[in-house]
Amino acid sequence: MATDYDAQRKNDDDTESLEAIKERIPAKPSISDDDADNVDNFTIPDVVNEELEVVVLPQQDNEFTCMSCFLVKPRAQLGKKSKSGPICTDCA
Repeated sequence: MATDYDAQRKNDDDTESLEAIKERIPAKPSISDDDADNVDNFTIPDVVNEELEVVVLPQQDNEFTCMSCFLVKPRAQLGKKSKSGPICTDCA
């Protein structure tokens, strides 16, 4: 049987008034005074004040920097050399 999708789809259940629909919507929760006070009491964790100690090594002789992804890779992953510089096998 063919269905006419352009026909009106109004049933008896669709006659509910706008006021009745608004009554079914739950009310928005109000913000209590306690919740409003906690917004100003935000504190930054102590982790921010800690110093990090990192040892940075310069690029070694057996490494290269890929000019496509800018990662330092071992020479074994050298894919090709272009005008801009070496390209790794992942980017080639």
